[in-house]
Amino acid sequence: MFDLLTEISYLRFSHLSGLVLSFALTIILMKALASKMPHDQGRAFAVDGTLSKGKVRGVGIIFVLVFAICSIIFDFLDLERLIYTLVIVATMLTGFFDDASEKPWNEYLKGALDLMLGAAVAVTYLYYNGNCFYVAFPWNITITIPYVPAAILIMALVWMSINVTNCTDGVDGLSASLCIITLLSFMIFGIIGAYDMNTYFILYFIVVLVAYLWYNANPSTMLMGDAGSRAMGMMIAVTALICGYPLLYIPFAAVMIFDGGLGLVKVALLRFFKIKILVNTRCPLHDQARKVKEWSNTQVVFRFCVIQSMINIILLAFMFSVG
Repeated sequence: MFDLLTEISYLRFSHLSGLVLSFALTIILMKALASKMPHDQGRAFAVDGTLSKGKVRGVGIIFVLVFAICSIIFDFLDLERLIYTLVIVATMLTGFFDDASEKPWNEYLKGALDLMLGAAVAVTYLYYNGNCFYVAFPWNITITIPYVPAAILIMALVWMSINVTNCTDGVDGLSASLCIITLLSFMIFGIIGAYDMNTYFILYFIVVLVAYLWYNANPSTMLMGDAGSRAMGMMIAVTALICGYPLLYIPFAAVMIFDGGLGLVKVALLRFFKIKILVNTRCPLHDQARKVKEWSNTQVVFRFCVIQSMINIILLAFMFSVG
């Protein structure tokens, strides 16, 4: 009994140390390495895009690497979680090299990379967990999907999560704040429902995002770039899978889906089918809020986060009140 209590105490101390260290390292390294990072060139078509010109960009490489290193050292990851961590790092690197490039990467190249990363997640998940998925909580309704369609659906989830999260990254503090709310909601769902989600794996990512917000709060001095936003999208997709209820991604990340996803749909319909929709609506929707509704950046962040928080609180309260 004494040995068991000692081991539990050691694990708790290790996790706490890792969380504190990951926060401190992110704060320190982002400041220390700022001069080594690329600088934003400004976005001609974005609302207030020129205001970002010259800011440090691509610091997502710092907080994602801190997350990965601290998770591996302090969280005692099993092989499945280790693979996910490496895939998140790989996703970050595809974004960082794009951030550092003088000429942005071709969209089709990035799309192909997203599918490859999605395939790695699909193979890993299906190998360790099988092809049976929960689709309704708290009734625990399950469906079994043949492996190939299941892999395609997982790849679609990864692709969507990466790209809508990337599109949401256009207002200081917005995408990181929404990602924190989404990941916290999955974590609460796992804790209350007693699902084996590896809570600290999620917490390490939340902590480095909180540290990043120290520099990204409006008016920001540093930007995560595609290195951060793409990794966040991958982390959300992986979390949705390991919670056992991947469809929870839709409500738990609803604001990001609408904010970034509508623009993707609008562009795809116009480019491939010559169909025009939402002609008088700016996309992402946070640009509509700033340009048309004349919301300040702070109002956009707070109001979008309030909407997402209320959706998740109501959903969690409903699920566990009837469970």
